[in-house]
Amino acid sequence: MIQIIPSISILGGKIVRLQRGDYSNEKEYAESPVDLAKRFEDHGIEVLHLVDLDGAQRSSPINYHILEAINGHTNLKIDFTGGIHTDGDISKAYEYGASYITAASISVENKELFASWIISYGREKITLGADALDGKIAVSGWQRNTDIDLFDHIDYFYSRGLKYVKITDISRDGLLQGPNFKLYQEIIKRFDGICVLASGGVRNVADIDRLNEMGVFAAIFGKAFYEDHITLKDLEHFLVKQ
Repeated sequence: MIQIIPSISILGGKIVRLQRGDYSNEKEYAESPVDLAKRFEDHGIEVLHLVDLDGAQRSSPINYHILEAINGHTNLKIDFTGGIHTDGDISKAYEYGASYITAASISVENKELFASWIISYGREKITLGADALDGKIAVSGWQRNTDIDLFDHIDYFYSRGLKYVKITDISRDGLLQGPNFKLYQEIIKRFDGICVLASGGVRNVADIDRLNEMGVFAAIFGKAFYEDHITLKDLEHFLVKQ
C-alpha cells in the first residue's frame, strides 16, 4: 500500500503554498504548523514532509524551531527538507526531531558529498530531492534551473546505493492538474527497486489510487488538502494497518 505523506511548507513561520515554486505567488493558511500536524496524526498519518522554504531560499535551514515543536507535540516521523548543505545541517535536523532528511541542491553542487551521506547516515535516512522542469533539474528552492538531465541525476546516486527519491514535476506543482504519471512509471521501470515519492499535482484520491496501482512508494500532497479537494476522511482506506 502506498504511503500517504502530507506536506507542510513554512515561510516566515507560516504555512504557505506556492505555485510551481514561485515565491511571489504564495497563499498563506491560518492554522499553526503544530495544530495541523496533530490533526494529521489524529487521523492515522505517520509521516510528515516538512519544507523549510526560508532555508531553501537561503541555502541553510531556518525553521528548526518548527521542526522541534512538531516533534515535541506529535509522534510523527518527520522528513525535513529545505537548505540542507552540510553534515552540521543534518545533525541539527536529527537533533531537533527529524527522522529523515531530503536534500536537493547539494546533490548538484557537491555530488560526492551527497553520495557519501547515503553511506554514512544510511540509505533509509537520506532522500534525494530530484525536482525537474522539462526534464532538467532545478535547485535552490526551484529558483535556479540547470542543464542536468533528471534520469542521469538519479542514475548517478542509484548506482551509489540510493533507495529513496522524491520527484516533483515543477510544471504541475500547486496547480491541481494531476501528477506526471508517465514520468513516475518510467522511473520505476528504469530503476529497479527504487522507492519513488511522488510530489506535485495530486488533485484527488483517484490520483493517489492510480499512483498506488503503479507501484509508487509514497504520495506527497499539499494543495489538494488545503483547498479541500482531499479530506482526511478520504484517505482513511490508505491508512488502515495491513
